[in-house]
Amino acid sequence: MSKLADVGTLRVGGYVIVDNEPCRVSSLTKSKPGKHGSAKARVVAVGVFDGTKRTFVKPVDAQIEIPMIEKKTGQVLALMPSAFQIMDLENYEVFEAPYPEDETLKKKLASGVEIEYWRILEKTKIMRVKS
Repeated sequence: MSKLADVGTLRVGGYVIVDNEPCRVSSLTKSKPGKHGSAKARVVAVGVFDGTKRTFVKPVDAQIEIPMIEKKTGQVLALMPSAFQIMDLENYEVFEAPYPEDETLKKKLASGVEIEYWRILEKTKIMRVKS
């Protein structure tokens, strides 16, 4: 799920969809309008799931997609060879999520641990362990 917004309303630290991938805005520069053109924004964003840097330049009044981020709490049920099995603590739905890239986070994950995970565009990412 996503919503539309103007490029001019983006802020550093916000989220945007670039090439069908949710990204966090890491740099944003706006140019002033010229004699014959409109103001432009140069946005540098880093992918939430893949960590790839993506850059685009668009007019500040152009429309862009903003992802709807669901921040939820879950519990790790099982460690499998390729993923974690997680149970949502609100609706008790059981699903699989890939291993996180962060090694310190990966070491903290064990069966029975409560976590915070984000669901963006039908993808899931484990963000932190709740203490």
